Amino acid sequence: MTETPKPRILVSGETLVDFLPEQPGTLSNVSSFDRRPGGAPANVAVALSKLDETPWFWTRVADDPFGDFLADTLAETLPDRFVERDSDAKTTLAFVTHDETGDREFSFYRDGTADTQLRPGGVEDDVLADIEWVYVGGVMLASNPGRRATLDLAERAKKAGCSVVFDPNARTELWPENGYLDMVDQMLGLSDVVKATPEDLNMAGFDAENPVTLAVDVCEAGPHTCLLTLGEDGSHAHASEDAPWGENSLSHSGYDVSVEDTTGAGDAFTAGAMAALAEGEPLSEVLAFANAVAALTTTESGAMTALPNRPSVTQLRKS
Repeated sequence: MTETPKPRILVSGETLVDFLPEQPGTLSNVSSFDRRPGGAPANVAVALSKLDETPWFWTRVADDPFGDFLADTLAETLPDRFVERDSDAKTTLAFVTHDETGDREFSFYRDGTADTQLRPGGVEDDVLADIEWVYVGGVMLASNPGRRATLDLAERAKKAGCSVVFDPNARTELWPENGYLDMVDQMLGLSDVVKATPEDLNMAGFDAENPVTLAVDVCEAGPHTCLLTLGEDGSHAHASEDAPWGENSLSHSGYDVSVEDTTGAGDAFTAGAMAALAEGEPLSEVLAFANAVAALTTTESGAMTALPNRPSVTQLRKS
């Protein structure tokens, strides 16, 4: 029997239930929703597994029917070693609305829910010693104890020699005034790679008008590499002279696909980028591969349920 290789990536953060609307419109006007598994880190973890780069995933889900649904979904593709269950909290719910172009907004029900209850030390130091990459997302930084757990993980990962990837993933309604700005500033000092949208960074105090200068400004704040997703304009990357892949600045225009739903596209991009980085690919290939993964995700409804595998990504790039 072939032994399953140990993961070289750890993903940390929330798993929740997305309720996707049956039709476009505001939350007050949508009459029915479709239940789907979600949460940016969960999407990234499952996307990595579908790209043949199965990670560890540290998360916490409720011991309720929605939690059962999420735990069963994760178990289809991910090891359950770091999937915690919480009998004292409910599952986070996110109601998604979108307009005619597929752009979406979120309304969260996340006060004291299971994913916010991660505690420091849930991932042991010997695990960090065996992996190369750690991903953390901004939503977990919005409240304690999840904030402390996430900062603790990032700090110990850096000490262990892991590369830390950070996605600010701005969600305005989850943050007190200036809380997001302060936390992003702290995380930039702990991160090696930042993947973000200009909107994420604008909320953190950066001038987001020009992606080229924006990426440079982010790298000057701490990380050696910044990956910007730009919607239909593709993506842009900047790496400083401290980056293992060398100083570089480049863009990729993306792929022309028929968009149904953009939910989870940024998470798919992150997974594609991390899979390529873990393989030691140059920055140009990182952007091209990540854009293809993200583009395919938008052609179907949902986030986790629309994630592609490597053959479909290869086919899109050839076509």
